[in-house]
Amino acid sequence: MTETSCSRRGLMSGAALLTAGLAAPHVLTRAASAQSPASPSAPPASDTPGFRRIKLGAFEVVALLDGKRAGPGPHPTFGANQPAEAVAALLRENFLPETTLVNGFTPVLVDTGSERILFDTGFGADGRANGLGRLEENLAAAGYTPDQVSIVVLTHFHGDHINGLSSGGAPAFANARYVFGKAEYDFWTGSTHAGKPTENAAKNVEAKVKPLVDKATLIDAGDAVVSGITSEAAYGHTPGHLVFHIESEGKHLVLTADTANHYVVSLQRPDWEVSFDFDKQQAAATRKRVFDRIATDRLPFIGYHMPFPSVGFVERLDQGFRFVPATYQFDI
Repeated sequence: MTETSCSRRGLMSGAALLTAGLAAPHVLTRAASAQSPASPSAPPASDTPGFRRIKLGAFEVVALLDGKRAGPGPHPTFGANQPAEAVAALLRENFLPETTLVNGFTPVLVDTGSERILFDTGFGADGRANGLGRLEENLAAAGYTPDQVSIVVLTHFHGDHINGLSSGGAPAFANARYVFGKAEYDFWTGSTHAGKPTENAAKNVEAKVKPLVDKATLIDAGDAVVSGITSEAAYGHTPGHLVFHIESEGKHLVLTADTANHYVVSLQRPDWEVSFDFDKQQAAATRKRVFDRIATDRLPFIGYHMPFPSVGFVERLDQGFRFVPATYQFDI
């Protein structure tokens, strides 16, 4: 879709666009100029737009920046079972700081022409004080409104993916129906989490997800959301974590969600543990399986925590994979 066709949608004037991000080509994007207030947890603003539009066959796919957060790391969150120096050495090899991490959050909208499907919802209003929760304004900057979203799909139920489901006590996407993974839903709602490390997350699911279940379809891995969009089991990060294959007119893209959460550490060393993976051994096996297929088939993917605009490819290395950011592949 071109910028002219975007304007025919009625691009909302004055929509603020979060400008924190990594520099990347954006031939098919339009930027609005606004800066979010400085925050100790927000990285410095730049002139990078908060959305990236790509054409995939007959579909439009829009990566939407919900915000970025700086903090200590990557070790011990990433490489939790490795010495700090081993992680630091890998970061140095890749020109990254050893003690500071900037993490981005990227929901994705897929416009099939008949459905507008949003994958994950970001932090919502609770994150805005820290430069997060920017999904709605970047959705507007890309030419869409929340009431145009017809389906909301959750890849899994961590807070940075579900907190944007509601706004002001009401559903944030008033006209949407929902698609949840059955294994994920059953885990968070089907047993007690009291006194366990999952207790707070389960309470959040109770507040954010469970009230919407009457409007939801619970799917098993391998089920389709609509024609051209199919789920795949990617368990380990959470017990029911799903990835999604987007296919149109012979073009294929994978939404990998949180299969890999750091573009260097998790991909170049997929066996290294991530502290917030529920089943660390299973998560590592899933990383290798999912990205081995992406590398073999030379597929583009969007990862929720990859450097914004989060679109790229992977090539094999001796111990894992190297992230190759997309440039102009989708612009021609």
